[in-house]
Amino acid sequence: MRYFVKLAYNGAGYHGWQSQPNAVSVQECVEKAMSMALRKPVAVTGAGRTDAGVNAAVMFAHFDVGEPIADVPALVSKLNSILGKDIAVHDIISVHDDAHARFDATARTYKYFVHTSKSPFLYPFSWRALFPLDFDKMNEAALRLLDYTDFTSFSKLHTDVATNNCRITYARWEQEGEQWVFTITADRFLRNMVRAIVGTLVDVGRGKISVEEFCEIIEKKDRCSAGTSMPGNALFLWKVEYPYL
Repeated sequence: MRYFVKLAYNGAGYHGWQSQPNAVSVQECVEKAMSMALRKPVAVTGAGRTDAGVNAAVMFAHFDVGEPIADVPALVSKLNSILGKDIAVHDIISVHDDAHARFDATARTYKYFVHTSKSPFLYPFSWRALFPLDFDKMNEAALRLLDYTDFTSFSKLHTDVATNNCRITYARWEQEGEQWVFTITADRFLRNMVRAIVGTLVDVGRGKISVEEFCEIIEKKDRCSAGTSMPGNALFLWKVEYPYL
């Protein structure tokens, strides 16, 4: 039987979601906790792979077991007692046997948090801009993202994906209290994509590049032309959408 696990995590202490040699990952910790709780080896497949230091308000992963889970709330409670304080399991959901946490996701939403005045409370989950930013110009540039599909300029180099095409359906900065929040939704994201987009939008906001130059950067399909990759601590995977959840 197949189940989805819905979880959240503070990514500061992890080298991203995906298991890898010689580095602690969220996936590895979840698999160990699952295996301990169910007393048998369990592999989990996530909806995506967040980069090192990136957080998830919501992450889904699927796993298989030989028989139905008799007491889901008890298993959730047991997993949370095993996992460290930085990972929280919210729910375990029965799904059809060919459901896939990664391939069945129809949309993903990320949020990046920025503040412009010093605050002892927003760090470390928000990035402080030490210079003025024109968020109207940044929104003008962000809207242009919806006109493109090839985002090679915002992708980490030498990745193993078959295509750098993504369909962005929403991209906007909005003020929420002391912070400005960039929300972006797409069918898929490339590695480092959101952090590179935000870094390039910051260049627009600082007046270092124009909106037209922002578009030219996308059209060049050259990562070296885009802005710096922003710190991962202020980035959250916020939502993952499925047709059956």
